[in-house]
Amino acid sequence: MIKRLLIANRGEIAVRIIRAARELGIHTIQVHSTADADSLAVKLADEAVLIGPPQAAKSYLNIPAILDAAKRSAADAVHPGYGFLAENAGFADAVTNAGLTFVGPSAEAIRLMGDKVAARKAAIAAGVPCVPGSDGRVDDPAAARGIVERTGFPIMIKAAAGGGGRGIRIATNLEEFERLMPQASAEAQAAFGDGGLYLEKVIERARHIEVQILGDGKRVIHCFERECSLQRRRQKVWEEAPSPVLPDDIRQKLCASAVALAEAVHYSGAGTLEYLYDDETRDFYFIEMNTRIQVEHPVTEFITGIDLVREMIRVAGGEPLRIAQADVRRQGHAIEVRINAEDPARNFMPAPGTVSALRVPGGNGVRFDTLLYAGYTIPPFYDSLLGKLIVWDETRPAAIARLKRALMELEIVGVHTTKALHQALASDAAVMAGRFDTRWLERWLEQNGSRLAEAGPEQAREVAAR
Repeated sequence: MIKRLLIANRGEIAVRIIRAARELGIHTIQVHSTADADSLAVKLADEAVLIGPPQAAKSYLNIPAILDAAKRSAADAVHPGYGFLAENAGFADAVTNAGLTFVGPSAEAIRLMGDKVAARKAAIAAGVPCVPGSDGRVDDPAAARGIVERTGFPIMIKAAAGGGGRGIRIATNLEEFERLMPQASAEAQAAFGDGGLYLEKVIERARHIEVQILGDGKRVIHCFERECSLQRRRQKVWEEAPSPVLPDDIRQKLCASAVALAEAVHYSGAGTLEYLYDDETRDFYFIEMNTRIQVEHPVTEFITGIDLVREMIRVAGGEPLRIAQADVRRQGHAIEVRINAEDPARNFMPAPGTVSALRVPGGNGVRFDTLLYAGYTIPPFYDSLLGKLIVWDETRPAAIARLKRALMELEIVGVHTTKALHQALASDAAVMAGRFDTRWLERWLEQNGSRLAEAGPEQAREVAAR
């Protein structure tokens, strides 16, 4: 049983883990950089340990510093959250070799499913359909040309390691393909230390649908799917559960395929299998697995009533999975929107600053997972995510109405945010009807971006007046 948990992350996910661990009676230890000394996670944790300067490479990515912090604080387990070292097999190995519990899958599972090429091979072996493309990594230009001649254009060039949209290029002809391959490899090398690439046929007008799973190394269950098609620069903006377009028979096949693949690799902990779905042909294709908790996990928690973070901590502590598949039921509809410190009027440039006032929306079916408090200065060194506004209601239209109301209540004074974007999306006819794909938002922004109101940092007096 885990008694002292070190959180090797920051921001809203660190706050989320601290709260779940405290509910389980676990002592929490928050590591932090000098830039995060005043963060909400540091304030909420039972104790905090400084691990380095603001640069992530010298703090949140510094494995020796994190392990030293674990030793000094007598931690017996480490939770990596998402991002940073969450999908680093070497870190998982280092944690277990230090005699600590890693709250997540085994290093072997991370290596297998974290490498997109290896994951693709595992999926094919498990009978899960994959997007047409290369069978493995592509290093030889002649072999690459042969693949694109077979699959046709457009073709997606993808990094074999990592995620977050990095190391990805789309080529529409052979000339573009030969020019973009080296660019994608260089970006992947810089971002992940691995310049390996593979190829996938672009599925036109595809939707991005993912399946949440939980396993204990012996048994795996699914917690249904999430729709994540509203993306900007391959970064998710709006997520919801369930998908508004997935027929029940396809849902059953999709979720069953996710369980089959996770069981094939003896998966333990929380994980997400991502798919592309063509709602015209009703075909789905596995693309990758995220071997960690996802940013958008709260929408699944809302529709199932399962606390995913608590369950992954329990499993890591040696408990068998407590939930049977027959016990997982979905009810209602949940939507999450990501509130970032970005300026929509300046092409979504990061906009750190000091939050002079904060009003958090409330009421039935509303949740705001955040790292913010009034007076907090957002450091410029990390991801721009400030918080996630999540709503639930009995139907999708009701959930959208609740989202509109919650966005009206949300006030983050002193910094630019993406609130205005979500208000516009929540009133868009196509979004309300569920008619969109992974490229829809980019097209929408080209047409409507200039019409987004210059929200600017709201004035504190406006909040006081209300």
